[in-house]
Amino acid sequence: MSGNRTDSEGETGVVLGFLEEAEPWQLASAQFPSKVGGRPAWLSQLNLPTVAELVCEKCQLPTVFLLQVYAPIVGQERSFHRTLYVFCCKTPECYTANDNRCFKVYRSQLPRKNDFYSYDPPPDEEPAASADDEHVLGSGVKLCRLCGCAGHKACSRCHTVTYCSKEHQAIDWKQRHKKECSSESFSASDAENLFLFPEWELVTEPEELPVKDDKPADSNSLEQANTESSDLEESELESMALHESQDSKMFQKFKERIAAEPHQVLRYCREGSPLWVSSEHVPSKEDVPKCPCGTNRIFEFQIMPQLLNHLKVDRPDASIDWGTLAIYTCAASCDQGKNYSAEFIWKQDFSEDQGV
Repeated sequence: MSGNRTDSEGETGVVLGFLEEAEPWQLASAQFPSKVGGRPAWLSQLNLPTVAELVCEKCQLPTVFLLQVYAPIVGQERSFHRTLYVFCCKTPECYTANDNRCFKVYRSQLPRKNDFYSYDPPPDEEPAASADDEHVLGSGVKLCRLCGCAGHKACSRCHTVTYCSKEHQAIDWKQRHKKECSSESFSASDAENLFLFPEWELVTEPEELPVKDDKPADSNSLEQANTESSDLEESELESMALHESQDSKMFQKFKERIAAEPHQVLRYCREGSPLWVSSEHVPSKEDVPKCPCGTNRIFEFQIMPQLLNHLKVDRPDASIDWGTLAIYTCAASCDQGKNYSAEFIWKQDFSEDQGV
């Protein structure tokens, strides 16, 4: 994925993301994947985000990997390889309206010549079987067996597996490690790891809008407020009607835009604009903090609510939820000597009377 596209007829400059099944080797770091779920495929293999940097700011539990987008910047050598990572909390109660504190975003980038990957593009076929431990990076950095983030806590009994936190160690102990700890064999299958989101490849194609028919515009279908049963002043009613009309138009625009490709789970358009689901809680320029380098952050991509259908997060009482998630990144894609730089996410939810 990349920004600054040259539009052809029917194309909008937006790249859409869809989910497809893939072989595990196709989603490994050396393939520079875009993907959803499973463990992160780390780009730089040094100085990964720490568990303290990845905890939910509401419940203080470690977040889990949601997705990553491979998005190099053409013509910028330091960003020849560039991946953005999104993490989210798995506690449904943390998902209050328009509150982004249960999400984290990190950016990693490398020049073409680097210490971890070949100068040449990765092969299109599966590499020869490797004896490498999937829980240890080639750099020697150990990973949490449960979530795949940096893991520095070893099991005190077998000293074989590592975790990012005591919370993840406890989950894995109950899930499978209690049965394995005293045995010689360890399961490498993620089929048992119910903590992770289901893993998919993110594939992309340019957005193309259908040719519009010359139909008259739909009349405003909003019902007028019933002044007879209300004690509100006329000016207040007019203000409410205007607000409802704006919100309805915004949501209608959202639905109409995605109707041609209803299975899209991501929209990428660096330096573009998000497709908002509501006229409420739209960020101003001042709402998006500058990068620590002093450069403004710009919109890069958004995560759509359709992704929730694939995450298996629904519960009768509560669920992880969002209207859309807009990711903003440093306009210069700066390199401050950090292997992973924090970026900014804006969560916008549907109004109470809306739905997808």
